[in-house]
Amino acid sequence: MPTSASNPYQGVISITRKGTGFFPYDEKEEDLIIPFENLGTAIHGDIVKVVRAGMAPAPVGKPARPAGKVVEIVSRNRTTFVGTLVRSEETGNLLLSPDWKRLHVPLRVEDDKGVPLGHKVLVKMTGWAASAPCPSGDVIEDIGVAGVHDVEMRALVLSQGFSSEFPPSVVTEAKKLEETGRAIITEGATEEARRDFRLVPTFTIDPVDAKDFDDALSVQKLDGGKIEVGVHIADVSHFVRIGNAIDREAKKRATSVYLVDRTIPMLPDVLSADLCSLRPDEDRLSVSAVFTLDTDANVLDTWFGKTVIHSAKRFTYEEAQEVLDAQAGPHLTELNTLRDLARKIRAKRVAEGAIEFDTAEVKIELDASGKPVAVRLKERKETNLLIEDFMLLANVAVAKHLAELGKNGHLPHNFLYRVHDAPEADKIETLALFLRVLGYDLEHHAGRVKGTSVNELLAKVKGKPEEYLVKTATLRSMAKAVYTTKNIGHFGLAFTHYTHFTSPIRRYPDLLVHRMLKHHLGTEPVSRQEMEEFEELAIHASEREVSAVEAERDSIKMKQVEFLAERVGEAFDAVISGVSERGLFVELVETHAEGMIKMRDLGDDYYTYDEKRYRLAGERAKKEFRLGDPIRVTLAAARVADKELDFVPSGK
Repeated sequence: MPTSASNPYQGVISITRKGTGFFPYDEKEEDLIIPFENLGTAIHGDIVKVVRAGMAPAPVGKPARPAGKVVEIVSRNRTTFVGTLVRSEETGNLLLSPDWKRLHVPLRVEDDKGVPLGHKVLVKMTGWAASAPCPSGDVIEDIGVAGVHDVEMRALVLSQGFSSEFPPSVVTEAKKLEETGRAIITEGATEEARRDFRLVPTFTIDPVDAKDFDDALSVQKLDGGKIEVGVHIADVSHFVRIGNAIDREAKKRATSVYLVDRTIPMLPDVLSADLCSLRPDEDRLSVSAVFTLDTDANVLDTWFGKTVIHSAKRFTYEEAQEVLDAQAGPHLTELNTLRDLARKIRAKRVAEGAIEFDTAEVKIELDASGKPVAVRLKERKETNLLIEDFMLLANVAVAKHLAELGKNGHLPHNFLYRVHDAPEADKIETLALFLRVLGYDLEHHAGRVKGTSVNELLAKVKGKPEEYLVKTATLRSMAKAVYTTKNIGHFGLAFTHYTHFTSPIRRYPDLLVHRMLKHHLGTEPVSRQEMEEFEELAIHASEREVSAVEAERDSIKMKQVEFLAERVGEAFDAVISGVSERGLFVELVETHAEGMIKMRDLGDDYYTYDEKRYRLAGERAKKEFRLGDPIRVTLAAARVADKELDFVPSGK
């Protein structure tokens, strides 16, 4: 249907660094292009109203595309920005050089609060007149001198809308909990509805640097060869009541943020690292999913409810793995039992179509001053998988349980699911065509694909030179997981029902799931008004999750670039990790740092971008650069402030 000023499209706009906007308006059509002159005062991520505005010019050889024009800003994606305070050489105006590269125009600083040039600052946007070339704003915080480790880490957090400090009202409530928390646990442990697991062998398994322990496992043999496994999760909702100051702030944050050197917690330290953390040798309140299984890992019975536990041991993943490898050490019998069950649970999940994307995680080692001294890959041990298997088991069981209770109680959408949509049909068809060129067939039917087919593909390419290429291309065809009250299942994990139940210390959706479980148990009701806010909270939690991930990735990127800054001029083995009209993205084999080779640095040839085959093709020499190809590169520049690396092909 044609649009007009009285009948525009409404949605979220994306804007590139160069100031070109893209606006999705029809699932079956390409996005509208919004030229710079038609953006108005829109900023990337804003919710805007757009009308059609003719056709946009297209690059040579490509068809023209429909253009649009922004006619109204409905709501801002963000109103605060972090960057370095600078002075324009042309106008003499104070400007913010933003860390967020999606801000495609300068931001003029009107009130600098006397902050010196070169400092990182937090600026609040005060307005953007339609006749003005850029927005204006005032400094609201001096973060410190740009380039200093602590300043840069704090800037990353603030740039994504998170804060290291808690509001005074939260601090007040936290101090009260420091005084009363032990008594609350003692009293809570005596509740009639709370099942006592303190005499059952129980322990936690977490990363070596973990400070909050959300989950613990208990295991004991029952008569008839049955095994009882308890998945015990910190009872955060016992302390964080609906509407109190801690709850309001947790809802706002929605998640904890994990940078290379620190955690920005969702909850105050007294809860996240003490009262709610399932620490060893202390009674702790929990909410549990308790499974009765046979030796083939078939679930025979499930119980949900409030519990009290007493963890006997805090294992790191490495310590638990050492016990299993040596077949000697504390809780050997229990660990063996859990490992054997986990292997069978995992095998069933994979057989049902759960996709096995094994992606490497980077670990940056810092010295006392925050300088990176080593970049390593985190090794996923079987104990990592063991914990993951039982957490997934609990998440699925709770989701099915609450979905059924909600249906019976006529509350089908008053619950938070974690969903992952099936990939779009056109993306799968494009992927299948590309794979066929490489000699691989991806089984699909009109763009609909099964997880088992994806796993078969990944198994075929494992260890092959093209493994990286195929895995990356397949990952990029997948949808993103989000929170919602409407269940569509989880494609990647092959679950019909899935939620997040196991991490309420660091994720607000898990806290809501705990409250709904207690609501149906009849112990702590949730009002219908509060339930009606769940979809809005789901959207907010999904957005905050994206922001937290961006902050985490940026902290890793910054330290990778800083680590390599002293190695400019050195050559490295790399793999082509991306192909675009601008050039090649490459990922170093040694550090997994990513940078770019600009098109002009590729050689004395004219290269064309083949989007469907993920390659650049030289017209004269016929040389090709394909996604996944190995390449030897030389580091040309390392810009720490921009978190960017420039490379050229070695030998140039």
